Amino acid sequence: MSEQDKEQEVVTSGGMSRREFLKAAGAAGAAVGLGVGLSGLLAPEASAWPGSAATTTTTPQATTTTTTAAPPPVTLTEYNQLGLDLESHLYMKTYPIGIKLLKSEAEIPEGAFRPKKDKNEHYGMCQVFALARRQGQTVAMFKEDHWCFQPLISYGLIDEEELGGPGGNTGDSTYDRRLPVGKYPGIVVAPLKNATFTPDLLMMYVDAHQLRHLSMIYKSAGGRHFVGVIDPIGSCVYSVTNPFLDGISTLVVPDPGDYERAGAEPHEMIVTIPAQVLPAFMESFNTYNTRGPKFRQFALSMQPDFPQPQFYQDMFKAWGLDGPKVCI
Repeated sequence: MSEQDKEQEVVTSGGMSRREFLKAAGAAGAAVGLGVGLSGLLAPEASAWPGSAATTTTTPQATTTTTTAAPPPVTLTEYNQLGLDLESHLYMKTYPIGIKLLKSEAEIPEGAFRPKKDKNEHYGMCQVFALARRQGQTVAMFKEDHWCFQPLISYGLIDEEELGGPGGNTGDSTYDRRLPVGKYPGIVVAPLKNATFTPDLLMMYVDAHQLRHLSMIYKSAGGRHFVGVIDPIGSCVYSVTNPFLDGISTLVVPDPGDYERAGAEPHEMIVTIPAQVLPAFMESFNTYNTRGPKFRQFALSMQPDFPQPQFYQDMFKAWGLDGPKVCI
């Protein structure tokens, strides 16, 4: 068994690992003729797993009900391993990061950097994401640590209802999702691979190739799609408040501040996946990376014997090398 497989064999108090659970659930689905695999079992309605999931099939002869217990909760070790696997399997330039909304300072992980308290400094959230994804830091931000106005409004750190969200006063709530005022006074960010807290969100800065592969994985986890929240500003808001409040995975354009102050690159987009759907995403990711298609399977098709310019042909002929193939 590989080290990655060992990491996934996390046994619950009931003696069944996550991998064993999914195998058993798939077998149960086949037994009652449901014709559903992993994607069906982890459909949006069932992915929350509030306790258990029951499926019923009726035939002219009998009615059969199969009840499947909730899968084991994702452990911190599994989240850490996911961070490592995403980084290596997708050849990511910066670390996938975990984000947790904090209800009090008591929830701050040990060793987290506090900008104001530790160094009398302030940062924008895009810079905090960069400190985590580029430098591997764990950073905890409270009201006094911020240096950009929009998170103060949208993260519910100040009570200014009349001030608009990053999308302006359009009346479209998609562009003005706000955390309840005062409910989450802090936020902590760290590379997922060594986070010491259970994340509410997984955030990744990705290129188009990585985004396509992640989309394939995510779509196979219950037929889901990333929801684009496309606005030239406010990426630190849309990539946090929308997925956290709505339980949807978002695709967001890095805003100008992210480029000017945090080093976002021209090809990067921001993907955020909330905790509600991370278990399904993780299982789908593991399936893809054991049975394919692999990330680098989709590559440029190299054409042999490409058409040579005439001077190539003349040189090759003079050197006694092969010339263009003649079709008969």
